[in-house]
Amino acid sequence: MDTPQAPRPRFDLRPFRALRLANSYVGDPASHRIFARPYRSVPGRLREWRRRRHLTVDPDPAMYVHEYTSAGVTIRGLVALVDLPTSASRIFAHEGVQEVQVQQLADRMHEMTLNPAPILLMHRGSPSVRAVLDETTLGEPQLVYTDPSDQLQRIWRITEPATVDLLRSELAETHAVIADGHHRYAAAQRLQRNEPGTGWDQTLVMLIDQADTPLQLCAIHRTIPRLSLATIAEIAAVDGDQFHTHRSSHQALAKLEHALVLHDGQDWATLAPGTVPPMLITWLHETLIPHWDVDVTRLVFHHSASEAIARAGQGVSVLLPAPTFDQVDHSALSGHLLPQKATSFQPKPHLGVLMRDLNDE
Repeated sequence: MDTPQAPRPRFDLRPFRALRLANSYVGDPASHRIFARPYRSVPGRLREWRRRRHLTVDPDPAMYVHEYTSAGVTIRGLVALVDLPTSASRIFAHEGVQEVQVQQLADRMHEMTLNPAPILLMHRGSPSVRAVLDETTLGEPQLVYTDPSDQLQRIWRITEPATVDLLRSELAETHAVIADGHHRYAAAQRLQRNEPGTGWDQTLVMLIDQADTPLQLCAIHRTIPRLSLATIAEIAAVDGDQFHTHRSSHQALAKLEHALVLHDGQDWATLAPGTVPPMLITWLHETLIPHWDVDVTRLVFHHSASEAIARAGQGVSVLLPAPTFDQVDHSALSGHLLPQKATSFQPKPHLGVLMRDLNDE
């Protein structure tokens, strides 16, 4: 008996019919109520919002060039469905995920029958693909507006079969790294395994060329309750690490590219490894936190240094340098996952610009 052959691994993008929030609702926190609990009621809310014309769905499938600008930074990406069975070996995570959160997201997505936002993927694009996007964006966008949160949105639809086929062919050998949406991607994979041959075989992504309009990589800092600089200094002396106190924040922060910057609300210090680790974030989680006997569930995460410094009096704030794209890319391709919340990619597109309702297919 013949057995079906597994599809050849390739990065396989496909057109879809985009579901879009009305311009005045994109980026508005109030619009998030459409996706709120109970999730099983979301399809009904979507139908009601469509009736009231707060939501529209495009009549025909397309690939979309989405260009958005936040605080002077412009990002351009190709938004489409990615076929999970054929593309899984070409999409790489760089951070770990929490199993409980993955299951919760899978349940939520299944009840909503919705991809409410694209998973952000980054790669180094080829000149040929960049040329297609350049030519596309020379024309007038089908949609242009500034949303209520001051993010400028521009959308171009790609429907010409020859152009769609060219993009699919040129991107087939792509390897893409997840920038944002690790838990959503893991949830999408779970739904695909549970319901193969359905719409869950695909999920919504935005592919961003880091050599064209790069996402900015930012660090996510930590505050560690019930830890003192004295304890860190004692353990550093035993481990052979370099612990130094500093008279000012300026002196300490000047070392940030090569050392962890520590602040307890009063004093400043830096900590550098005796031997060079792969990345400081890896060294922190795989070596230091176990040596400090810290419960990782008690870590507090901060997307800005100022926020972390403000919380320093409750323990020790650990400021980290932002990783580079090459570091993240190498980590992903090597299979060595970084700790959760190792990176923050900015700016992200606002919710509602381009979504996908499985009931439209």
